[in-house]
Amino acid sequence: MIWLLGERKKILLIHGMCQEIGDGIDYDKLIKRFGCQKIDEELITRFERVTGKKAHHFLRRGIFFSHRDMHNILSLHEAGKKFYLYTGRGPSSESMHLGHMIPFMFTKWLQDVFNVPLIIQLTDDEKVMWKDIKIEQARTMAFNNAKDIIAVGFDPGNTFIFNDLDFIGKCPSFYQNMVRIQKCVTYNQAKGIFGFGDSDVIGKITFPSIEAAPAFSTSFPFIFDNKVVACLIPCAIDQDPYFRMTRDVAARLKLPKPALVHSTFLPALQGAQHKMSASDPNASIFLNDTAKQIKNKINKYAFSGGRATVEEHRLLGGNPDVDISFKYLTFFMEDDERLEEIRTTYKSGELLTGDLKRVAIEIITPFIQQYQARRAKVTDDILSEFFKIRKIVV
Repeated sequence: MIWLLGERKKILLIHGMCQEIGDGIDYDKLIKRFGCQKIDEELITRFERVTGKKAHHFLRRGIFFSHRDMHNILSLHEAGKKFYLYTGRGPSSESMHLGHMIPFMFTKWLQDVFNVPLIIQLTDDEKVMWKDIKIEQARTMAFNNAKDIIAVGFDPGNTFIFNDLDFIGKCPSFYQNMVRIQKCVTYNQAKGIFGFGDSDVIGKITFPSIEAAPAFSTSFPFIFDNKVVACLIPCAIDQDPYFRMTRDVAARLKLPKPALVHSTFLPALQGAQHKMSASDPNASIFLNDTAKQIKNKINKYAFSGGRATVEEHRLLGGNPDVDISFKYLTFFMEDDERLEEIRTTYKSGELLTGDLKRVAIEIITPFIQQYQARRAKVTDDILSEFFKIRKIVV
């Protein structure tokens, strides 16, 4: 799922699953703790051989860094068999920020490479349970965020989007799968996985079954004609506990375990020990920010890996590993050679912090402006196409 670290981060931290250290999250530790597999050169090489496509720079640079059963997905593709993609968003703001774009950009690329259907879940019900948000407000944010997502470039011909508050009552098969999942997980198991306490509302306890249900194709008979189809879930690493539970349930339901591919997080402007947050306008670059706002935020708030003075920087060089402007370039600059040139010259002291920030502004500003132009064209009628319960291309 593409819900990034939010209120559920607290649950993960309580259980020691998301160890934050020095300059950010220890992703290698998470791989060991969760028991997933690192995306290595062998997998990337096989991916390129099977698909005939160069690996996305998110794969090449370790932005998507771990997986479960990705080799199985490649074997299905080699055999000419279809699977589907499933991802989502927990709407918590009127506009998404730059960090939210990362998984959706990768999902769009996966969909294009494999030519498979995509299901996107908007968990507006979750936000009502976890935050002080009314149902009406959550639904409005879900529809606004859906327009943000559509503007990534998804096609209604092979993409279905739904929000939980409206959809679940319209699809008996989805609810029936929720109940099947609920019967397979005890309260003690849910408490152990998610850290629920005695004061949590009961809606939180049942929510994992809602997030799990889209991982089974039988939840969408109008799309898959009740056929059993494998699923690949691109998601942020904090979602893995939900889908480890789902994979355990799958075995009991005699359904395919969903495969997963996990992303890192785009850090906040203040540094890699923070994350972009929809609730902090100075920590995030939002998709509706103006060019002036983007420039001001990067210049004023982007944590620098440079030295205290120009002279010291020229002598000792900067540290690109902690510099936020450089980190953003690793996400949004596709040119590997240019990125390496910037890294080398910054590390040597030839490139100053101000110069590096200027490059980041020059890359991110047009990216967002082009996105905003697409977003402006997403009408209510286009939105309705994606939400319509219908057959899509499978």
